Formats: sequence, C-alpha cells, structure tokens
Amino acid sequence: MKIQLRFFASVREKLASSGELLELSDEVNHASQVRALLIARGGVWAEVLAPDRALRMAYNQQMVHGDTLLQDGGELAFFPPVTGG
Repeated sequence: MKIQLRFFASVREKLASSGELLELSDEVNHASQVRALLIARGGVWAEVLAPDRALRMAYNQQMVHGDTLLQDGGELAFFPPVTGG
C-alpha cells in the first residue's frame, strides 16, 4: 500500500520536508504504526515525531487518532496543535 505523507508548520521545518510518498508493508496499516515507522528512522525523525510530543494527525483531511485504519492512496498529515487567541 502507498500513502502520501504531509508535514506542516514546525514539523515541516524541522524535517526539512513537506511530504513524501511512502510504501508500507502489509503489517503497517494504522496511523500510529506509520508514526512508529517514521520514528524508527532515528535522528530528527525520532525527535520531531516522538510519542511524548504533542502532534495532530489528519487522514484524508479529517482529524484522526492512532488507531485509524489506512487505505491505499490515502493521505496522512502530521502537524503541531494549533493555538490561537
């Protein structure tokens, strides 16, 4: 399965990437598993996407939790929480 990854705001800046096309193995099919896969890259990936970091995820432009099931051709986005005033 292939999914499009998107990175926004400080996540994009720290990773120096706005996104990539990622091919997943059959065992990786939930949003949290993708995050873990990216963390396993180490370095800045592990720092920016660490489990204790407050990050939001959206799948096909809908806010989701880690247990969201992914499908071929979907888009998974990572971004920091937004605050305003």
